[in-house]
Amino acid sequence: MDIPNLVKNLRDALFVLIGIFQSRRILKQVKPRVIFSRGSYISVPVCLAAKRLAIPYITHDSDPVPSLTNRLIAKGAALHAVALPKALYPYPEDKTVTTGIPLSKKFTPVSAELKQSYREEIKLPEAAKLLFVIGGGQGSQTVNESLIAIAGPLLNQYPDLHIIHGVGRANEEEAKAEYASQLNPEALTRVQVFGFIKEVYKYSGAADIVITRAGATNLAEFALQGKPCIVIPSAFLVAGHQLKNAQYLKEQGAAIVLSEEAIKKDPNRLAKQIDSLLGDKARRDKLASNLEAFARPGAAEKIAKLIIETGSGDGPKA
Repeated sequence: MDIPNLVKNLRDALFVLIGIFQSRRILKQVKPRVIFSRGSYISVPVCLAAKRLAIPYITHDSDPVPSLTNRLIAKGAALHAVALPKALYPYPEDKTVTTGIPLSKKFTPVSAELKQSYREEIKLPEAAKLLFVIGGGQGSQTVNESLIAIAGPLLNQYPDLHIIHGVGRANEEEAKAEYASQLNPEALTRVQVFGFIKEVYKYSGAADIVITRAGATNLAEFALQGKPCIVIPSAFLVAGHQLKNAQYLKEQGAAIVLSEEAIKKDPNRLAKQIDSLLGDKARRDKLASNLEAFARPGAAEKIAKLIIETGSGDGPKA
């Protein structure tokens, strides 16, 4: 019953109605054979107009929780492409296809030879253990603070351990200063801090353990590479989709999952999980294998094929 939000919702409902009429006019001009929706809010008026014009459209969901947009337009969709097993989604089974998530071709299964090649490229010592940490494009303050708090004891316990930490652009200088204040000079030489990492695939491919958020794309990338992951989902994103992603992987034994609240209260909970994986290659291999089972190589090609089939008039093939 928050009045300002009610006003904004009424305003947005009006915008959607206007958008439907605008979309209808544009679609009549463009005459597309098929529309593909990734779930952004702008898809709502376009797809609702397309339904009235009998233009087929396909939705795609990366997370097990469909976006609000895709829930609103689901009924009229010709087909639903999804990232995970279709039984997880509230769509008709005969209209749902598990395709995976389109990924950069730079993410591939990582063999021992490729892992070593990546390590040479990033100038990592041959016998080093590598912990790669990435908290999303903006970084995660909780993950950053927790890892910095436990880095010293871990680096002392494992003289061959190296840490590469993507902290987010806004946090780079602060994180570097914090590491410098916490670590002795030798340990500091084994830590690299980046505000933004362009070639994530090299660092994750070279890693022995990856600490990541529970974004669907990142998880799909690390699944394709076959990496053991410690997953720390963000609890504050819309619809709690990262929590659902992480919970599903945890249930399948495909990742270690820790909550932000838990590691904020006690960073040693994160340290214990890192320590247990560093000392147990069999466990790392098991986690990697379980996560790799969710890899869906060739997702872009599968989706393209569905779009072509639907747009050609042959009808979607679920």
